[in-house]
Amino acid sequence: MPWSVRWVGGCGAQSQKQCKKSSFAFYQAVRDLLPVWFLEDMRTMEVFHWEDGGKVSVYSPSEALLYALVHDHQPYARHLLTKFPQSALAVPSQSFSCCQSAPHLAMAVRYNRVRVLFRILKAIQALPPSDRAGHLDRQGCSRVEGGKTALHMACELVRPECLLLLLGHGAAPCLRDSAGNTPLDTLLQQISHLPAANMRAKLLCLDCLFFFVPQDLKFAMKQQLLDNRQQWQDLLGENRFLCLVGLAPPSLFVGAMRVLIRTIAPEHFPEALDNLPLPHFLKPLDLKLES
Repeated sequence: MPWSVRWVGGCGAQSQKQCKKSSFAFYQAVRDLLPVWFLEDMRTMEVFHWEDGGKVSVYSPSEALLYALVHDHQPYARHLLTKFPQSALAVPSQSFSCCQSAPHLAMAVRYNRVRVLFRILKAIQALPPSDRAGHLDRQGCSRVEGGKTALHMACELVRPECLLLLLGHGAAPCLRDSAGNTPLDTLLQQISHLPAANMRAKLLCLDCLFFFVPQDLKFAMKQQLLDNRQQWQDLLGENRFLCLVGLAPPSLFVGAMRVLIRTIAPEHFPEALDNLPLPHFLKPLDLKLES
């Protein structure tokens, strides 16, 4: 079997070749959703990967979590986040990430791993308060990801469940990427793309943002909305448009939801959505996730 490859000492081409074999075997094992105990035996005893400079390393919990995210191995992700809550969210080695920051939230959004994202956010809430913002608001590599946060990614890829989970757990909705765009700007750019595809999900993302962004938010796309008023009114609807450009206050419903949602502490989100004094059909999203 491919995962039976074991490391033997040495530092030449043969050792590098063996590292590649064992590394690919671990990737295959996670991809094939093999049991958690088996994967952890591989990670801690058998599998090594080759880094720049000829260094040989075992897979860290952080790197294993990235594989679990890619292949949606939820039991393995849950194990890593439960047993190694800090090291599972640590910075991976340079062979896994071009910039030295932890990419787990962005990866979860990119692959739309809503349940694993939920567990990552719960693990972040258990960290010291001083460490939480660094994870929630991490900006991606300026060269590859344009300095986007996970919220930017959720807006760019139109992931309403991911967006609401991030906002509810305290991700900052007003940060700007390398181009000066807020998550709202990123979402509006997606809404403006023609032909208008996936519009229902885009407007759902916009409605979720309304509940969390400040009313006086300054965003780059505002002037474009004003210059092309009829086009944007047709895309967004008159009420959303007027509220966005500051020509009308938010509706009573949006104002009430802003107050209600902000009474929910991040550690109780989204479970506490069920306790909001609202009919079910008025709640933002039906997020039924395991706690």
